[in-house]
Amino acid sequence: MLRKAQISDVKEIQKLLTHYASRGDMLSRSLSELYEAVRDFYIIEEDGRLLGVSALHIVWEDLAEVRSVAVSEDAGRKGVGTRVVQACIDEARELGLKRLFCLTYKPDFFARFGFRIVDKSELPHKVWGDCIKCVKFPDCDEIAMIVDL
Repeated sequence: MLRKAQISDVKEIQKLLTHYASRGDMLSRSLSELYEAVRDFYIIEEDGRLLGVSALHIVWEDLAEVRSVAVSEDAGRKGVGTRVVQACIDEARELGLKRLFCLTYKPDFFARFGFRIVDKSELPHKVWGDCIKCVKFPDCDEIAMIVDL
């Protein structure tokens, strides 16, 4: 079942994100950050178990980021990631946003939604607020992608 996240989901969201963050695949998120951003998240659950998450983080009047995309390893290749990212894209359109971006190690996945690779310098400086917290800053090896809606 796809739905917006609730407060009671935050600890499970953090657990899933931490799994991938510990491998260097994404930025970790504190419980505090997740509680503040809980309204940004979509989740898919099955039988009370979290299968996947993603978040739509609004950056500016015409720009948002699809972030924190994670799928439980045993739920991979079942369309979970596609469904949570599509939910973010649909919401972005409903809100009247013009562009979405992501920073990713999976460009082929995001290309299926129409995202294209761009140089990071094309993104406004405002998007780099979270990057300062990352252990890879300033030598980020993630790929910047953007899609016009």
